[in-house]
Amino acid sequence: MLDNVSVDLPLSPLLTFPGAVAGPPGTPDAAVAWHYGDPFGEQRAAMQGATVIDRSHRFVLSITGAERLTWLHTISSQHIAELRDGESAENLDLDLNGRVQHHFVLTDLDGTLWIDTEGERGQALLDYLAKMVFWADAKPEAAPDHALLTLLGPRVAELTAALGIEELPRETYAAVALPGGGFLRRMPWPTADSFDLLVPRTELSAYWSRLTSAGASPAGLWAFEALRVAALRPRIGMDTDDRTIPHEARWIGGITEHGAVHLDKGCYRGQETIARVHNLGKPPRHLVLLHLDGSADARPAVGDPVTAGGRAVGRLGTVVDHYELGPIALALVKRSIPVDTQLEAGPMAAAIDPDTFPADDAPQAGRLAVDRLRGR
Repeated sequence: MLDNVSVDLPLSPLLTFPGAVAGPPGTPDAAVAWHYGDPFGEQRAAMQGATVIDRSHRFVLSITGAERLTWLHTISSQHIAELRDGESAENLDLDLNGRVQHHFVLTDLDGTLWIDTEGERGQALLDYLAKMVFWADAKPEAAPDHALLTLLGPRVAELTAALGIEELPRETYAAVALPGGGFLRRMPWPTADSFDLLVPRTELSAYWSRLTSAGASPAGLWAFEALRVAALRPRIGMDTDDRTIPHEARWIGGITEHGAVHLDKGCYRGQETIARVHNLGKPPRHLVLLHLDGSADARPAVGDPVTAGGRAVGRLGTVVDHYELGPIALALVKRSIPVDTQLEAGPMAAAIDPDTFPADDAPQAGRLAVDRLRGR
């Protein structure tokens, strides 16, 4: 369950389609389909064919006004002041201490900046943006009349006719308008062939039917989450807590680096922490992929401690079964923990995937500069 939020989202109309099994009760994902009867087959299809996934429980808002980009640029972590029409980015809202409050994806198209974020956190993000407008020509508003679908797979290109477009966006984060409203946006994750589809909510069922009739197989959110975890992409509130800073969650980087924090911009809340950790310090924790022992009778839950020899060394995030990797999870673990440490996650033995263990032994540029000034 997402941290520090209640779960009260309207059910997606697509849950009435044949085979849909709702997400785990008591979680925000209960509002959409978790699978359609073949969870591993749906993951495989997302990697080899074309699938459509209901993510209509995402909160959508829009920002209009001539200063929408330059204004948002000054209060968020990504460099978006010069974003061009049809371009997108990932972005963060941080608190004064650099801790992550919101992660969101944005697209600027035809004079409107569209933002989608976690359903349970969207209103809080909108409230914050609204109170920060002051004198700027920017108007943030909820857009409940739009909803998000995701297309995954190398055969998504075969769906262009069903979408009413000539070709898919070629560049990462590029978006093209859809006839009748909305857009198709290329994303860098969770797979190499990932596209978000923002459509009018009244057309949600029609798009679903059109896409599945054109060859896209229905896939539940389980498939998206499994591939997201394998791609080491965190979900705020699941894989983060109220202490998480962007360095820990691998959100550092500009648009071309597929990150959410541009290191060469200023003028945003929390930037002092970002600069200090990047130039002089080290993040206290790392986001890593854990392989879990599937023989245990019970499964750990989001937020459970990760322990080593009975001592807490981290926090467990998303736990999911992957069609090839088996039970896996994301976790924030202390930077001092060696990669080969024997871990426990709840009732299960766990091991860090060595390929996901970050190498951060290199000294920071700021530290080297200080040493040079001191003649070291």
